[in-house]
Amino acid sequence: MGLLEVMRSYSVKVNEFIFKLLSDDFKLKELYDASRHLIKAGGKRVRPFLVIQSCRAVGGDEESVLPAAVAVELIHNFTLIHDDIMDQDDLRRGAPTVHVLWGLPTAILAGDLLFSKAFEALFMCSSHPNISFERLVEAGRRLASAVSTIAEGQALDMSLSGKLKEVLVGEDDYFEMIYKKTAALFKVSCEVGGILGGADSNELNALSKYGEHIGIAFQMKDDILGIMGDEKVLGKPIGSDLREGKCTLILIHALKNASDRQRKTIMDVYGKENISRDEINLVIDVLRDLGSIEYVESIAREQVSLAKKSLEILGSSEAKSLLLDLADFIVARRY
Repeated sequence: MGLLEVMRSYSVKVNEFIFKLLSDDFKLKELYDASRHLIKAGGKRVRPFLVIQSCRAVGGDEESVLPAAVAVELIHNFTLIHDDIMDQDDLRRGAPTVHVLWGLPTAILAGDLLFSKAFEALFMCSSHPNISFERLVEAGRRLASAVSTIAEGQALDMSLSGKLKEVLVGEDDYFEMIYKKTAALFKVSCEVGGILGGADSNELNALSKYGEHIGIAFQMKDDILGIMGDEKVLGKPIGSDLREGKCTLILIHALKNASDRQRKTIMDVYGKENISRDEINLVIDVLRDLGSIEYVESIAREQVSLAKKSLEILGSSEAKSLLLDLADFIVARRY
């Protein structure tokens, strides 16, 4: 099987576990329907895949770590619900967002429910005799810390929104934001899998670096797709970063190198609520002329190369090969 077929096979296991964990009684049907909504809408399940393959890559048992894989997916969906609320997005994965369908109060509670269920799932790993209490506690500590980091990343994202109208934000600010907002969960997914799989310190460090690098590449690819992707494939309108005044490396690079006329073309739509397709196309033309999209693609590829290099200390295995293939998929994907 190819990478995507393998990922889909693990997605089935993860989804089945999640739906059992989120089964409800009739009194709380609305809350549980809201909490399951984004899971049902689809998703690549990259983060649980990282947990499982990182575990397997160091000789661990995939069944013993499945609850931990579910935990990181629940954390991810918890952040998506709250992210959609903050950004006032109407679509996610081609479906209406949770707060659009059920309102803000229920959406917030659905996110809270996913957060608590994530740690409930993680500690189900304690029933497996090959996972020590010490390793489970360390996995839980790192996951909890990562959630704090994600919250910091979201706050940075909000604080940087609209700033490009006033100042030229530095690349370091952007990389700090995407590490915290996105890469931290990729990183801890690999760490949790490695810890519960019995990794030694060198193996764990390798997996941690791999996760961080592909997480950064993932967000950079998302930034590119958000401007010039296929709306039908993405499941959400393109141009949302421009409309919301987001701070992306594409725009940082473009504004640093733009002429006055090119800058005006970008700023005329930056933070504008109703952007037409023609306006987006004009901005895309400017970004291409300035080499900004190519610049970001090249850095994303560098991150993937670093990720793959970090795994060199691991022995050959199917799981390692899948992780290497996943790194390439991160920058080649169209959704």
